[in-house]
Amino acid sequence: MTEITAAMVKELREKSGAGMMDCKKALAETNGDMEAAIDWLRAKGIAKADKKSGRTAAEGLVGIASAGTKAVVVEINSETDFVARNDAFQDLVRGVAGVALSTDGSVDAIAAATYPATGKSVAESLKDAIATIGENMTLRRATLLSVEDGVVATYIHNAVADGLGKLGVLVALKSTGNKDALNAIGRQVAMHIAATNPLAIRAEEVDAAVAERERNVFIEQSRASGKPDNIIEKMVEGRMRKFFEEVALLSQAFVINPDLTVGAAIKEAEKEVGAPIEVTGMARLLLGEGVEKEATDFAAEVAAAAKG
Repeated sequence: MTEITAAMVKELREKSGAGMMDCKKALAETNGDMEAAIDWLRAKGIAKADKKSGRTAAEGLVGIASAGTKAVVVEINSETDFVARNDAFQDLVRGVAGVALSTDGSVDAIAAATYPATGKSVAESLKDAIATIGENMTLRRATLLSVEDGVVATYIHNAVADGLGKLGVLVALKSTGNKDALNAIGRQVAMHIAATNPLAIRAEEVDAAVAERERNVFIEQSRASGKPDNIIEKMVEGRMRKFFEEVALLSQAFVINPDLTVGAAIKEAEKEVGAPIEVTGMARLLLGEGVEKEATDFAAEVAAAAKG
């Protein structure tokens, strides 16, 4: 039996665009025959799928699934919005979100979980879908929230179908009170989070590095006024208080009733819920957020396609 060397695996990766482990397996299955290994990868749909893995996938859908006291939001990207409107892709996102409920919510755990429709892992099922649909797709992010007693309210903005859209929000509310009333205020808070994108639930939970960066900016701005250091210190503290009010969920003006903060609105809702309410978690996934999209010249792309 031919020894499969690292150099052979590297060569096959460069020729096929497939992953290292797939290349190693292909070479083992074909006794080191490079051309046969490429054909083996093509037959499995692996080479076709992995050659697309370098293409930017910044479109797609955000999907939400919930059950009882937990909910999950996932982001699966595609290359074009056209594919995101495809029923098969929507079923895939909806299915992956459902699978994610039975995991810890991490991307690795979801990718390794079994996708019921295929009997394969979510990662393998995505790879099959890439080969079938012809676009790169990635399971990019996911967050799962749960409470012992209470609700995890959900909200989808720009919904294209039930539980699917461009922006998904979860907010976990711990309470022993009426669950319908709790879910109603939770949905309103989730809509608020969608609109304002708070950095943290409470001021003291804002990332220390972010707060320090803002403080340094305020210090430099205040020094430009030429005022004494003791006055500058008071100016900076005042600006930092305002900063925390603006970025921490509970201190923000409630978009549904700006006369109240979110914290005050939740406090008022306790009367209808019939018990204290504590916000224990939140998640907000905006489709394609942070992905640098490639600039494309459509005319050049069509011309290239015409040339074969």
